[in-house]
Amino acid sequence: MAEQPFHPPPASGAVTPDFFLCDIATALPKDDMASMEHPVFSLSTRPDRRVLDYAHGTTRIKITPSVKGLATIHDKDILIYCISQLVAALNAGRDVSKRLELVAHDLLKSTRRETGGDSYRRLVEAFERLAGTRITTNIVTGDVETTTGFGLIESWQVTRRTRSGRMVSVSVTLSDWLYRAILSRSVLSLSPDYFALRKPLERRVYEIARKHCGRQASWRVSMTVLHRKSGSASPLRVFRKMIRDMEAAAALPDYELSVAPGDLVLVRPRMDVIEADGPTLPPEAMDAARAAAPGLDIYALEADWRRYWAASGKPRLRSPAKAFVAYCAKRAS
Repeated sequence: MAEQPFHPPPASGAVTPDFFLCDIATALPKDDMASMEHPVFSLSTRPDRRVLDYAHGTTRIKITPSVKGLATIHDKDILIYCISQLVAALNAGRDVSKRLELVAHDLLKSTRRETGGDSYRRLVEAFERLAGTRITTNIVTGDVETTTGFGLIESWQVTRRTRSGRMVSVSVTLSDWLYRAILSRSVLSLSPDYFALRKPLERRVYEIARKHCGRQASWRVSMTVLHRKSGSASPLRVFRKMIRDMEAAAALPDYELSVAPGDLVLVRPRMDVIEADGPTLPPEAMDAARAAAPGLDIYALEADWRRYWAASGKPRLRSPAKAFVAYCAKRAS
């Protein structure tokens, strides 16, 4: 599939409270679509101080680390937890804010981490990398190109500790970019078993599969493109071996991989995947939608269309593909 521009969704004019308390125990894991599409997070288990420069079309993304290194794919658990809490609150009609108050123990449990003292220290290190990693990207709208820079989170602070010094409550302020993505529901659900994946590349490939395959019967991608989209620093020959090992292990939730002739990777959803967010769209529907709404983020439009379909009483569609393409054409007009 063609890659979509990496840009923040339109800002919301809604008045928000000073902070949002993360207290929804049943929140389902959610991830923002932009960072699922693009290799924003490091897959290294050691401090990664590379400056990453990623390009697709005329759009460029530059990711600059702090002295602590780039934010890692495991650090992203914090953002997934925050996104999940805010989306669940929005679905429940609650007021939200880009500043969140969360209980560290709840965050660790929700992301399937240990809750010993060392886990709290690693959590602090993750906050530091998230706050220090900076993203700069150019956005082309018509003939106007705008360059903008932002952090993965604006700030964080420990608001309460135990007598022994262990962190209890934390305040996190999300970037405007991520907060606008949440308000516009430019997010996708993840399997709760995502947090059980310990290998960074497994997590990244799952994200890519979830973003691009979704509910389709299958999705094909060349090994070279998958290597680039993953953000892996390994040589292509090593990456190819890791994908074959992943195929053999069959550890990804929801999806199975197979290496096909022509140095292609085939992704298929597992038979037991339960999708509750709307009709199935074939790959050709996405191509037709791009033609109907040039320049717009098709994945964001898909999410909007599914919400519209659900709000309309989940009617039975004779042709979901035609309905989706018509919706995109109307949004582009």
